[in-house]
Parts: sequence; structure tokens; C-alpha cells
Amino acid sequence: MVDAHDSDSCGASLPGSSPGFRIIFNLLSQICNIHGITKVLTSRQNPLVKEVCRLHQAKGRREQGVFLLEGKHLIEEAMRNNYPLSLVFCTETWQTKHLSLWQSLQSYAERSELVSDQVLGAIATTVNPDGIVAVAPRIEQKLIEKSIDNLGLVLETIQDPGNFGTILRTAVSAGVEGLWVSQDSVDLDHPKVLRASSGAWFQMPMGVSENLPATIEQYKKQGIQILATVPAADLSYWQVDMKKPTILLLGNEGGGLSQELINLADQQVQIPLSHGIESLNVAICTALILFEAKRQRNL
Repeated sequence: MVDAHDSDSCGASLPGSSPGFRIIFNLLSQICNIHGITKVLTSRQNPLVKEVCRLHQAKGRREQGVFLLEGKHLIEEAMRNNYPLSLVFCTETWQTKHLSLWQSLQSYAERSELVSDQVLGAIATTVNPDGIVAVAPRIEQKLIEKSIDNLGLVLETIQDPGNFGTILRTAVSAGVEGLWVSQDSVDLDHPKVLRASSGAWFQMPMGVSENLPATIEQYKKQGIQILATVPAADLSYWQVDMKKPTILLLGNEGGGLSQELINLADQQVQIPLSHGIESLNVAICTALILFEAKRQRNL
């Protein structure tokens, strides 16, 4: 085993790494191959490890153009959906337990690295990582490239990553064709969003709109019905015809939708609540209305 301290790196290096950094990695790799040495990253001070740890923050993900995928399930979902992987880290224990998958990953990802438990713990954002973490490229145009023909979703100022990930999972289950979020919403590739989506992230066309009102206006011109969720609306959500092409607008729990978006809606709907309850979790609201749309369409 080689203790790859400060000289080890990723051949398909993270954006911003120097040519010299890559040269050192290649030389070390050649030495390891010649002598049959298993190379394991063991130092948290390794330059590559430090760069990957920067992906815990939105700034690091934006600057480097990559994000983290944590855990066997998410990485398998990425492969199943042909989403590219730049770099994969796993522990020796994980490699032994999942040898077939590891071999597939070595040919699928641009680069794979064995790391110590301590290094994996530093790279991962979870408290108890399952032994594997991947780095994937941000695809800025993973947004809606086709028209929404039947059912779409627009989210304004949704900042809780767990809620957003749950909404993604629900939207895929209900047959939503595309999703837009406002610029002040949580990052699409926040680690908690990915985990909460349970793999649905890879199946949903989505994007960040620089101008949500303009985006909604484009769909209105196509004849798509716009529904806004408003607590004081006269209609309950099941009273509206959602068999026709529809885009649903939802805001966060605290402030709801902005008046500008409400004014763009063709219909306003509410979810009736028992006395004393002011609001529901936005992910629950989304599920209720989307599955009512699905129910109506299955009649």
C-alpha cells in the first residue's frame, strides 16, 4: 500500500488543478502499476481531497462545475440514467463488498480512487457514509429542453433541500414532465437534495429560471393552464380540471407565492385545512395536488 499523501491526484482532475498536479499523479500511478502496489489515499491534506471537500459548499460546486453523489444507491442511479461520473472514491472494505460494481465503475467513471475510512469521512457530507462517494459534472442544461405538454411544476423560493428532494421524488412519481425553480431557491445539486430525491433527480428535467414570470408567460402563450396555490383561494384543488395541460405554482411555507406569480395564474386553488392549522409542508402540498391531477387523468 502507498500512503498517497500530497503527491496523489486525479487524472481527470477537478477544474482548476494544475498540469504539474496531473503529472505527479501519472508518475505515481505508473510506479504503482509497475510494482503491483495498491494505491490508497490516506491523507486529508492531499490536494485532491481538499478540492473535493470544497464541494460541500455551493461556492465550491459553482466554481469547479461539479458536485457530490454519496452512497451506492445514488451512484447506481447515475449509471442507470447514463449520467457521467468524473471521479469515484471508495474504501477498501466497500470495494471488497461490492467488487462487481466497483469494476463497472472503474470503466464507467473517468477516474476511480481507493481511500481510507478517514478520507472518505472527510469527503462525504453525511455523518455515517456507506463507503463510496462520486464527483459528477454539473450539466447546466439539465433543464427543460422540451415543451411541457401535460404537467409541469414551478417552485418559488424553496430553500429547504430536504423538501426540494422530496418534491422531486413526488413529481417523478406523479408524471411531471419538467420543473423550474427561482434563482433564490436551494441549489439543484445540493447533497441533501440528491439524497432526499432517492435517485429521482436523474429522471426530472429541471432548471433555474432567471425570470420566473417570463418563463410562466411563455407557457401561457402555449395555452397551458397555470394554477397557483393560495391559502385564501375560493376553489379547493380537486375542484379544478387538471386533465388539461397544467403547470402548478408553489411557494415556500413561510411566504407562499409572490403576488407577481399569483397574478399570472388562470386559477387559484387551496388545500382546505382544519381549524388551527395555518399551513402544510410544501412537499406535502405538492404531493396532494399532483396526485389529484394524476387521479383525474386516470379516470
